[in-house]
Amino acid sequence: MKILVAVKRVVDHAVRVRVRPDGSGVETENVRMSMNPFDKNAVEAAVQLGEAGHADEIVVVSIGPRQSNDVILTALAMGAHRGILIEADGRVETLAVAKLLRAVVDEEKPDLVLLGKQAVDDDSNQVGQMLAGLLDWPQATFASEIKVVGGGLEVTREVDYGRATIGVALPAIVTADLRLNTPRNAALPMVMKARSKPLAVRPVAEFGIDVAPRLKVEKVSPPAERPGGRKLGSVDELAAAIKSELSELEAL
Repeated sequence: MKILVAVKRVVDHAVRVRVRPDGSGVETENVRMSMNPFDKNAVEAAVQLGEAGHADEIVVVSIGPRQSNDVILTALAMGAHRGILIEADGRVETLAVAKLLRAVVDEEKPDLVLLGKQAVDDDSNQVGQMLAGLLDWPQATFASEIKVVGGGLEVTREVDYGRATIGVALPAIVTADLRLNTPRNAALPMVMKARSKPLAVRPVAEFGIDVAPRLKVEKVSPPAERPGGRKLGSVDELAAAIKSELSELEAL
C-alpha cells in the first residue's frame, strides 16, 4: 500500500494567537510554527500502518511557503519516506488545496490519502471532503481507529451519538481525529536522518491551477477581554450579585 499524507504549517498550538494591528489576520511573523496537530495524527497513523507491514511507501505533501519544509522534515523524522512541498506564497483556500492535492494524487497514485480532520488556524474541515469529491473516492472522516481488513479499511468514526464503524474500499480518503493515536516524538538521530530523505520543492504554478483567493477577509478582531472575577463573602452576597446581574440583562 502507498500512502499520501497532507500536512499544514500553522501557528504552534502552544502559542497565544495575536491579531495584527490592522485587523487583516493573525500575526505569523516571528511566531513559532509547527505541524497542524490533526495532521500529526495522520502521519502517525501512516507510520503505524507501515510498521505493521501494510504500507511500503509514505509520501508527505505540504502546500505553503518555503518555510513549510520544517513540517515535512518533522514527518520524515517520524518515519515517512519522502516529501513534496508545493511552494505557494500567500493564502491558498481550501478548494485550491483540494485541487492541488488531486493533482498530486494523479501523479503519485496512492492507495490511501490521510489528512487531519481540520486545521487549527481556520477550522474549516473541508479539504478531505472536497478531495474525496474531486476524486470520487470513498471517505471516512473523524477517524479514531483504522484497521486494514481484506482489501479495504475498517474505520471507527467519532459521531454525535458516540462512535460508528464503517468499511471503505481502497483507494480512499481518511481524515484523522486526535483520538486516533498519540504521535511520536522523533529522536535526534531520526531528525538528522530525515535531512537525507528526498524532498522535492515544486512551484505552485507548475500545476496550472488557479489558486487566487475567491473570499475576502473583511476584518479579524480578538475576542473581548473577559472581566476579572470578584470574591464574595457569603451565599447571600452571591445571590444578590446574581440577581443584580440578571436585572441588568433584562434591562437591556
